[in-house]
Amino acid sequence: MNSEILVNVTPMETRVALVENGVAQEMFIERSQARGIVGNIYQGKVVRVLPGMQAAFVNIGLERAAFIHASDISGTTENVPGIAELVREGQTLLVQVVKDPIGNKGARLTTQFSVPSRYLVYMPGTEHVGVSQRIDGDEERERLKETVSRLHQELEIPQGGFILRTAAEGIGEAELRSDMAYLKRLWAALQEKTRGQKPPYIVYEDLPLFLRVARDMVRADVDKIRIDSRETHARTLEFVRKYNPEVEPVFEYYPGERPIFDLFGVEEELERALSRKVDLKSGGYLIFDQTEAMSTIDVNTGGYVGHRNLEETIFKTNLEAVATIVRQLRLRNLGGIIIIDFIDMADAEHRRQVLRMLEKTLERDHAKTKVTGVSELGLVEMTRKRTRESLEQVLTETCPACGGRGRMKTAQTVCYEIFREIMREERAYDNRSYMVLASQAVVDRLLDEESAAVADLEEFIGKPLKFQVESMYQTDQFDVVLL
Repeated sequence: MNSEILVNVTPMETRVALVENGVAQEMFIERSQARGIVGNIYQGKVVRVLPGMQAAFVNIGLERAAFIHASDISGTTENVPGIAELVREGQTLLVQVVKDPIGNKGARLTTQFSVPSRYLVYMPGTEHVGVSQRIDGDEERERLKETVSRLHQELEIPQGGFILRTAAEGIGEAELRSDMAYLKRLWAALQEKTRGQKPPYIVYEDLPLFLRVARDMVRADVDKIRIDSRETHARTLEFVRKYNPEVEPVFEYYPGERPIFDLFGVEEELERALSRKVDLKSGGYLIFDQTEAMSTIDVNTGGYVGHRNLEETIFKTNLEAVATIVRQLRLRNLGGIIIIDFIDMADAEHRRQVLRMLEKTLERDHAKTKVTGVSELGLVEMTRKRTRESLEQVLTETCPACGGRGRMKTAQTVCYEIFREIMREERAYDNRSYMVLASQAVVDRLLDEESAAVADLEEFIGKPLKFQVESMYQTDQFDVVLL
């Protein structure tokens, strides 16, 4: 598979796109005024303990208090002690962010720390040595585990475990020794920083996005990493030469006049990823709806009629939809509960093949996913791990006109609301006349289609009605002014 990573840098934000076979698959955006905080370590203060929820709120210096569950303190999901036994209000608590604040929810915290380097993740709270599932071969996995266990003793690293990252495959002892020594020094420095300051304050901050690319995203299947900023390219090479010099040839400065995201079609893909409707090549289409509780995806045949019979048309459309759905999940970074409404398939074998195709395609997704079977109604329930905001949450905001509903009252509905409001005012007050302030669409309807009803209302109340267009009003906004 031909993979490239494109890094677009401006003073305001950094955008990173993972492109596979010429098509954008994943998108990462970090704005200078709103950097993600996953991985950051804070010295916080417990502000509220909630025994009924087995959780506590912790002030880590953000706008909203962060949330920690008892299991994220005890490190187990079985026989979890009561939260009141683990923390108390006013207590100082060292915590790490595992989920960014999303919507109205504060950040999610843990006291089970993990600090990454190029090849390893150091976990001070455990003795476990694990190996990335993406490293194949029992012999290589055992070699890596044995090497790390031996170096752990040689370097006299304090209590703690390690996870060998995918990048560690084939790496020799010298590189692992260097990484482990670095993590030992880093953790000692972090512990020193927790002494003598008043919480809340930050103890450790993860690298900026462009350096996380160099640390985390350089894999064997990545052919090029193109960076369109000379300064950022130079800083990245400085980092790479220090920690991972053998991958330096992968990095390339892009000096072209045409914006790098335009050249590779990423801007167009971004626009499509913000749309509800995604067209399929066959003529079918998908509808994406994202809510706070879950995301839903509806598959439709659209203009695709097939060449054989209806069942075959439905099966082909569902199969084609799978690849597009998985790519859009990654590109949009949809997480949590996801419901996919495939077109109903009568053939049980077709349902099995669609489900198998979905599971197989999801194997390329770096986020953890879990899929249930296809129901008789064609519904698939799945989950995808969510650690940061979706593309829609990062790039858009709730529509001020419809309040996020996606629907607005019709001009006709608003006209009838105006009539009812005038009747309420007439019963309560003694007025000479009324002035209605409304949008252009509503006033036009009042003077045209509803003119007979307006005349009847004027006759009924015995008073004239006046209308004025307010250009800033949305369709469902109006005021009735007493004259």
